[in-house]
Amino acid sequence: MSDDGRFGLTIIAFVGSVFSPYYAWARRRGPADPENHCALNVALYGARARRWSMTERSSRAIARDNQRFAVGPSHLEWNGRELMIEVNEVTVPWPLPLRGKVRVVPTALNEIAFTLDAEGRHRWQPIAPCCRVSVDFDHPDLHWRGDGYFDINHGDAPLERDFTSWQWSRAATRTGTVVSYDTVARAGVDKTIALHVDPDAKLERIAPLLESPLRKTLWRVDRSARADADTSVRVVSTLEDAPFYARSHLAARIRGEDAAVMHESLSLDRFQMPIVQAMLPFRMPRW
Repeated sequence: MSDDGRFGLTIIAFVGSVFSPYYAWARRRGPADPENHCALNVALYGARARRWSMTERSSRAIARDNQRFAVGPSHLEWNGRELMIEVNEVTVPWPLPLRGKVRVVPTALNEIAFTLDAEGRHRWQPIAPCCRVSVDFDHPDLHWRGDGYFDINHGDAPLERDFTSWQWSRAATRTGTVVSYDTVARAGVDKTIALHVDPDAKLERIAPLLESPLRKTLWRVDRSARADADTSVRVVSTLEDAPFYARSHLAARIRGEDAAVMHESLSLDRFQMPIVQAMLPFRMPRW
């Protein structure tokens, strides 16, 4: 989020795009190569700069090593101190250029990863919970500085096989970052992870904050968020409203402090519905 709260940005680099209908269709025919289903998802938010792109590309269009991941004309590069992202994409549904550079500078790095399921098939690592971000786009013309967060998810099975849904949130506070992660298992035990991470990446497991229900999205996706007891959570704006997924900007009281919260709700039961799978190619073209 920008320092003035007017703009937001989410970038997700996929190797084996978990929400790709093409990857799902390929897996139904047998083992599928995740490198043949890569994408860079870029979502810009703001009154004059709302853009979305997620073009899937085959293994012929990617290159990666320990420092660099190129997918089509875009790439990400880590130099040991900061992550540089160069975006060169085309938006959907209207084909507009989306070109710019993003610089992500962590205050410190965290090496601790967490399993999200009882079998250990799904893992999550908040690599840099506290970052400074510089955003400089030519198309659209947009320049801002703000607060950011950098993590990774990886796993050995499709998400929809092991989860029915999850809620995730990240709040920036004066003392660091507070992350809440709630997964609902398809079979077995649900899991709640609550963390406070300071700017030096000192990680502390904390007691989960109180779960607060939120109003459903226009697509009727269930949402709930974690906050201090006896306080309310306000939806500032719904940034993404899809049939199986919502990303929201919230305002909440977190550990005694008023905080801006980035929040995600995911319904994997919805994701599996045939009608939803039929809609996905319109948001995720493949080249």
